[in-house]
Amino acid sequence: MPSSYLLQSPSFSTNLKLPSKPRTPTPTPCSLSVKASSSSSSSNNTPASTSSKGNNIRDEARRQYLTNPPQNQNFSAKYVPFNADPATNTESYSLDEIVYRSQSGGLLDVQHDISALKAFPGSYWRALFDSRVGKTTWPYGSGVWSKKEWVLPEISSDDIVSAFEGNSNLFWAERLGKHFLEMNELWVKHCGISHTGSFKDLGMTVLVSQVNRLRKMNKPVFGVGCASTGDTSAALSAYCASAGIPSIVFLPANKISIAQLVQPIANGAFVLSVDTDFDGCMQLIREVTSELPIYLANSLNSLRIEGQKTAAIEILQQFDWEVPDWVIIPGGNLGNIYAFYKGFHMCKELGLVDKIPRLVCAQAANANPLYLYYKSGWKEFKAVKASGTFASAIQIGDPVSIDRAVYALKQSNGIVEEATEEELMDAMAQADSTGMFICPHTGVALTALMKLRKSGVIGPTDRTVVVSTAHGLKFTQSKIDYHSNNIKEMACRFANPPVSVKADFGSVMDVLKKYLSKTPK
Repeated sequence: MPSSYLLQSPSFSTNLKLPSKPRTPTPTPCSLSVKASSSSSSSNNTPASTSSKGNNIRDEARRQYLTNPPQNQNFSAKYVPFNADPATNTESYSLDEIVYRSQSGGLLDVQHDISALKAFPGSYWRALFDSRVGKTTWPYGSGVWSKKEWVLPEISSDDIVSAFEGNSNLFWAERLGKHFLEMNELWVKHCGISHTGSFKDLGMTVLVSQVNRLRKMNKPVFGVGCASTGDTSAALSAYCASAGIPSIVFLPANKISIAQLVQPIANGAFVLSVDTDFDGCMQLIREVTSELPIYLANSLNSLRIEGQKTAAIEILQQFDWEVPDWVIIPGGNLGNIYAFYKGFHMCKELGLVDKIPRLVCAQAANANPLYLYYKSGWKEFKAVKASGTFASAIQIGDPVSIDRAVYALKQSNGIVEEATEEELMDAMAQADSTGMFICPHTGVALTALMKLRKSGVIGPTDRTVVVSTAHGLKFTQSKIDYHSNNIKEMACRFANPPVSVKADFGSVMDVLKKYLSKTPK
């Protein structure tokens, strides 16, 4: 059923059928209010179980703040033009201003007061971040807000809108690595195991929290709007619903999965199904937000980068602060590749680690403007008309964050690769056959890995992390089509269709004997 049909059918709700052991660092004593060790003394890390009777975790955080106010916590952040020379730049904006572009029309970036953060050594930050993992203390139980000082240092915990996102699984893909790639150190960072099923939650908790703050300050913000290929709208609608903030979503008609479409609908967003592609929706939302009091939530807004960068910090944490050799990230609108670079770079700059990994951005061949730019030697960027791809969330031909992505790749000695539709679907099927259930976008990243392994760029012992950006359950129709051999002009080499058999013992035994005779022992 075309996804736009849901927006027209009054009965869609009843007819819809949805197909290494870590070390314990020694904290350095300092005056920051949140202690780096989990002692029994009063602090903002006090477990929720010690809360006063009748208080919830937000109440307890407020009580802790009043009884033990922060001391000398002079951390701050502001908007500055992206990649501006700090020695000569004089343009900056408060995060409480509603601004998306610099005076020259370029992108903005959130710049932290690094000198204030450097007042504390890397060992302090490692210990502080580690001490918050697994806690329910508001808001530090979130994988994003456990790094609050590096995200939005000046926001009140009362204004934060969080579903305790982040802290996602980093798992050793042992069989996939050994069986298909001859690798011992293949890891998958499953950012899709999240509140709405994609990495977009990491950025949206930050953006919606700041909007919540702006509305309390009586800023002219009625609601929040975005153009989306599916996952952004799901995250936006969920976090806005949690805060009671209206959300407006522009979706390209018939170009996202039903599972992605139903999320903003279920969360009460005002959904517009627009007869165009993502780039057309993006142009419309930019025009609308310039005329109406609707806050722009797309990655043109640099606040989301601040949440998404915490996934990079989290990878380092999960490796006991050891740096992997490679991190491979699917790329569409290209904000995420920069977010990972920024997270890794901050950890190096502030002394938590001594290097950063090499980054790989993986694009679908049907939407590959960054890949073409890279192959030209960064000579000339040209937007493309993105064709249909199973990796629908990265079906973007004119990415907003192209400059950010190029900067991140150059600074990390990075690489760009591409995947055809057949390559990405085969890679997804291969990964699934080893016990995973990944999205097509992760199939794009795995294809990039396979090509780089085949060429010898990535070695058999290189510790490599593939970032899985969304949950496979959002893309079940693509898996059904693949395993049904129902994709035109695709061999579906790893298809595993069900076998029809009569309901009698003899027929079942014949089928099982044939299967067992072919199964490797």
